[in-house]
Amino acid sequence: MFDGKEAMFYKKLKDKRTLCFLCPHNCNIPDGGHGICGVRQNIGGVLYALNFGEISSIAIDPIEKKPLYRFHPGSYILSIGSVGCNFRCPFCQNHRIARVKPHEVNTYNANSSEIVEKAVSLREQGNIGIAYTYNEPTIWYEFVYETAKLAKSENLENVLVTNGYISKEPLKKLLPYIDAMNIDLKAYNNKFYKEIVKGGLEEVKAAISESVKHCHVEITTLIIPGCNDSIEEMEDMAKWISSMSRDIPLHLSRFFSNYEMQDRPPTPRKTLDDLKKIAGRHLKYVYLGNV
Repeated sequence: MFDGKEAMFYKKLKDKRTLCFLCPHNCNIPDGGHGICGVRQNIGGVLYALNFGEISSIAIDPIEKKPLYRFHPGSYILSIGSVGCNFRCPFCQNHRIARVKPHEVNTYNANSSEIVEKAVSLREQGNIGIAYTYNEPTIWYEFVYETAKLAKSENLENVLVTNGYISKEPLKKLLPYIDAMNIDLKAYNNKFYKEIVKGGLEEVKAAISESVKHCHVEITTLIIPGCNDSIEEMEDMAKWISSMSRDIPLHLSRFFSNYEMQDRPPTPRKTLDDLKKIAGRHLKYVYLGNV
């Protein structure tokens, strides 16, 4: 029997199948199979989190790198990542850890206490807490949840940098321990989500709407020429964000060809400037990144 961490948010089905409901994909997984994320595996009718405690990346970063511009500006945060993702973005900047299974990349194992102790030891260097980032942290759920709870007991801040594709129940269970989030709103059209990243716009919007009730939220959108760069789409997106609060910061990032999406030029600076003006009609804080 595999000696690993049993996953949360699943149920056992007939014929040793498991139904995972951590994210809206709701993967129905046969014995021996993996979820779309690549890190949750059914072994003998029990669903395991293969990435529990597996660290692929660790660094102390400026908080602005998350990016969070209006949450403890000028501070630093211990940033950790694992492997896997529940999206299939062809433009993924971290595909070497996000589009692999745990055994396909070099990681080292750490427990929550070790990570929290490291974060505490870095306070003198300006560290305010722990950011779960680099790959998709919500599919690292069991480790993030355990570590975030322990971090709060040490008065550390917890930051989630996420695509927001998580089901309501696990999100609500995690939110009491999360102080800030940067959520990717990859586009404001469902066709983009369904066809390009293999997710769903409404599910991400639901996660954003719930999160802003509980913690500081900033939103990032990568502007891809010909995909999500229309004035009309930005107008609709900014209006929706402002319906929750005009104070929610929006970061617009420049696209560069990467990974499987090599057929498009970098986002023109004029496009970013124009979209910033549109978004600024509705939001107080609109930032341009990677320009």
